[in-house]
Amino acid sequence: MKLFLKHLVLCFAAVAATPLWAQHNDKPLRIVVPFATGGAQDVIARYLGAKLTDRLGQPVIIDNKAGAGGIVAADAVAKATDGATVLLATGGAVTIAPHLQARLPYDPAHELVPVALVADTPMTLSVRTESPYRTVADVLRDAKARPGQVTYASTGNGTVSHLTGALLAQAGGVDLLHVPYRGAAPAMTDLLGGQVATIVTSVASIEPMVASGKARVLGTFSRVSLPGMGSAPTIGEATGLPGMEVPVWVGVMAPARMPAASIEKLSAALMEVCNLPETKQRFAQLGAVNTCGGPAALGKVVTEDSQRWARVIKQGGIKVE
Repeated sequence: MKLFLKHLVLCFAAVAATPLWAQHNDKPLRIVVPFATGGAQDVIARYLGAKLTDRLGQPVIIDNKAGAGGIVAADAVAKATDGATVLLATGGAVTIAPHLQARLPYDPAHELVPVALVADTPMTLSVRTESPYRTVADVLRDAKARPGQVTYASTGNGTVSHLTGALLAQAGGVDLLHVPYRGAAPAMTDLLGGQVATIVTSVASIEPMVASGKARVLGTFSRVSLPGMGSAPTIGEATGLPGMEVPVWVGVMAPARMPAASIEKLSAALMEVCNLPETKQRFAQLGAVNTCGGPAALGKVVTEDSQRWARVIKQGGIKVE
């Protein structure tokens, strides 16, 4: 009897020592990333995966599924049935695509659920160093004087870069000429070469150009001014226009069919990682801000983001081919 009780106590101790994810799921966690390897979001996913491994008691696999603006990855996660697959989500496939695509192979509002909000990768309005524009007001003033002639480069049609520029133009009552590129690199090349007047791009993309003296940031689409952007104010501060805070969020979403207990444990582990001082430092190196929040926080951001882009797309008559 004493031997039995001893074994029973040891069994309970083993269960208590087992990380909570492993108690609910015996499979490795798979984080599907809608981007190719090497970008900021991919690095964020790999950082989170490394930190989550010990906390979950299971390996974490990073699965890059780039394509169709994140739709390929989001669809794969929405249809996942293993209870251990989640999406490193951004607005493209969750809050923008539903307003631009006539048919999606998944329903983000019903097939994906929020797990955690982890980061914000702010956008900027920037120019090359030789540009005559010194402020955001200069750009808007010139655009009013020359409708449809002041250009802004984006990373592609229907991207958050494109829509953020459209948001500024609509709020400022001006007609900016959108010039889409296939990614940040060719857009930056033409900005520095003087082929386009301005660019709407992320902190991560513009920061090396600012550091090398090749570009200047006129303003950031953020709530507060950001380090590494010189003395650039926020767009809201610079213009007095409302609604210029555009969180380019990064979060984790799960299939709606994932067990609630697994979502709860994963969310708690992500919050623990997100709040580490090391995380703040690592994300800052990537041009991101750690914005820790649970399912409710991410759900609120997704709802507001979707409403914002629906308005911008409708007002601008924006379509993608």
